[in-house]
Amino acid sequence: MGLADRAGRARPLADPPQRADQHCPQEDGAAGVDPVAEEVAFRLDRLESEDYRAWIAVDGGRTDGPIAAVGADLAGFVTTGVESSPAVFDTPDRLVVGDLYAREPYRGTGLAADLLDRAARRARTAGCAELALDVDIGNDRALAFYEKCGFETVRRRMSVPVEALEL
Repeated sequence: MGLADRAGRARPLADPPQRADQHCPQEDGAAGVDPVAEEVAFRLDRLESEDYRAWIAVDGGRTDGPIAAVGADLAGFVTTGVESSPAVFDTPDRLVVGDLYAREPYRGTGLAADLLDRAARRARTAGCAELALDVDIGNDRALAFYEKCGFETVRRRMSVPVEALEL
């Protein structure tokens, strides 16, 4: 398995990665929306940003050249973006891990640690002193992994549907 640096192009997946907590647009009445096409368009747009990076781990095939020519199976991926802190605040710039995903057969193999290490190398290159990420409260496996890696809870994000807000 190779961890290929893919900051240029992504290919649509016939079988896109699914997360248990992933929200499917069709369930919200957005019939006719192609979630794969929407995700690919979103990711390609993000790749235009100077601070956004994506790395894809593949199993088999080549790990060089355009992603469409690699001829390998997706094992996982990590996406990151730089979060700069205004000078008025006494906080360091952070590299935010937007997504860290390992497909089921690759979980527990060290792939997630390899992907997180790639993000840490990007943080150093970008001059970021911290890594940050969000994790869903019910994702016990991910929470345990991140805590094992040294992450600590520093903020709690809460949400409420606008129409359910009680004032």
